Amino acid sequence: MKAALLVAIILLSGCGNAERAAVPVEAVSPHGYVRGAEETAEPQARLVLADAGTGAVHVLDLITEKVTAVARVASVEGMIDDGRFAYVAHAGESLRVIDSGGWTVDHGDHLHFYRTTPRDVGTVTGRRAASDAAVTAVSGSGGVRLLDRAKLEEGLIAQTAAVPGTGTALPYGERLFVPVGGKVAIHSRAGAPAGTLDEPCPQPRGAVVTRRGAVFDCADGALLVGGKGAEKIPHRDERPGERPHERPGERPGELSGRPGSTVLAAIAGDEGVRVLDVTAKSWKRLKTGPVAAVTATGPQAPVLVLTTDGVLHSWDPESGEKLAKTRLLDRADDRVTIQADPNRAYVNDPAVKAVHEIDYRDGLRRARTFELDFTPTHMVETGR
Repeated sequence: MKAALLVAIILLSGCGNAERAAVPVEAVSPHGYVRGAEETAEPQARLVLADAGTGAVHVLDLITEKVTAVARVASVEGMIDDGRFAYVAHAGESLRVIDSGGWTVDHGDHLHFYRTTPRDVGTVTGRRAASDAAVTAVSGSGGVRLLDRAKLEEGLIAQTAAVPGTGTALPYGERLFVPVGGKVAIHSRAGAPAGTLDEPCPQPRGAVVTRRGAVFDCADGALLVGGKGAEKIPHRDERPGERPHERPGERPGELSGRPGSTVLAAIAGDEGVRVLDVTAKSWKRLKTGPVAAVTATGPQAPVLVLTTDGVLHSWDPESGEKLAKTRLLDRADDRVTIQADPNRAYVNDPAVKAVHEIDYRDGLRRARTFELDFTPTHMVETGR
């Protein structure tokens, strides 16, 4: 009897809601769904390569090894990336935006990996770019332009605001940090002023986001901006009595490291490398000889140093000891760069039109060499 009564109630309830049920209901997208992209089970690592001679820009898919021609850009001067997009610097203060078609979304406790077709998005005024999930900040001599990140992912360049600034602006922690006048100003993602950091940042240069916070490269040291405020890490070694750099030529070059890593490295003068441990808040000097390119691969992982004689070295950032070395290029100059992810490193070789893949956890073993029909003058890795 109770079962029959329950069935009757369900039927009556269904009749009573028939009119409402006829109204179309918008489908709920599955978790991780991205329109126009394919979700995959592994990172979609790709190299964006630019030929300074011809202006040709290509994307090399590191899984399929397919090379895709994407754009032709006049007067290529350099290239940076934000994990998905490559920004090709050219013609003074212009950035050509290239969607590499490979990226990772970090949801905190898990990751999503996506792939789509590479494409040329267009040009924006500026020299540097950095992004978070909501905004892309493009920095140049005219200040900072904020672009709608969602629109950029759809292939549209849509400026939402502009703020004054002289250095690389970083979106971090749902705020925007902008070097200006020897200080770092704070703005909302919409560009509204929200104060200034107490710690100064004279002569700002580069900036990078790590898992411990945002790091600004200042003349007197690294400025770390984290959840507990801002703190300066002066340019000095761990040795007692070491003085900060006082001469302009002694200042370390631009900091480089695997994305998100808390260890960063920079060329420091003619004979060595400086390593910044963001967690320990300390610098260390490696006496490597003349350096063409350097990057750090993470905590408890080697610093990779390519010396000008074409030899690739790995160094232990903790002990300062050399771990391995291998001859990789005939020679190396400032066109060569090292890009690293959790398992491999990539070194462009413009002289022979190739890119070398290195297993840096296995004695610098050369895993693959990609031979190209163009010169890879500039290179960045995306999809990580």
